[in-house]
Parts: sequence; structure tokens; C-alpha cells
Amino acid sequence: MSLDVSPQLLAEAETGSVREEDFVETVRTSLPYAYDLIARLTTELRGGTAEFADNQTPPPSERERGQLLRALSSDAIRSSLERHFGVALAFQNCHRVAVFPSGARGGETHTRFTSARSQILNQSPEFRDC
Repeated sequence: MSLDVSPQLLAEAETGSVREEDFVETVRTSLPYAYDLIARLTTELRGGTAEFADNQTPPPSERERGQLLRALSSDAIRSSLERHFGVALAFQNCHRVAVFPSGARGGETHTRFTSARSQILNQSPEFRDC
């Protein structure tokens, strides 16, 4: 299971309304590695002059890698994190997450980062089973 959903949040979902703040808090506590990595990259992006901030360091264990993969493979989690942090996320291989300004999606740098060419160039044998 990817999220530790509280009984209160489950009750909210059963009645049809979930506050995004509650959902993001559940993501933060359930997937702390993924949440903290995106928060750190967002801080780097806002504090620098680069067009994006990215992580190229593998997670410390498979547990953290799993958190990252779950966060970025779920449309609901990923889009909530993008709205919460005000960024656009991009993802390559098992751990290379990039944070772009929200308005950069579809721009030259974002398009280059998310292209098939960049994906191919960012591969190596050690990523095959990650």
C-alpha cells in the first residue's frame, strides 16, 4: 500500500469530498522521502538561477526508491504535489526527479528533459532493475 490513510480521510473520501491539504499531508507522512526530495528541489529551484533543479543521487535504499516511484507514478499524488509546491515535475530512470517552474511545462528546457532522446541518454545498465 502506498499511503497510510487515516480513518478521518477515508470517511471524507467516502462522502465525496477530500481536502487537498489533507491528501498532501497524508502523502507527506506516508512517503516522506519523496515529499522531502521534492521540497528540497523546490527550494533549490527558487534559490538559484537554473531553469530546473534535479536529483541525480540514488535513494539510500529500495524503501525510499519505492516511495519515489509510488509518488511519481500516481496521477493524483503527483498532481497534488505539483499544485502544493507550485512546480512541474519531470522524472527519468529510478530517481532522477526534476522540478521546473510551473509555467515551464512545454517550454524548450522541459521538453528537452522529457524527450525520448534525453531518456535514452540518461540510461545505464545499473538502472535496468531499479
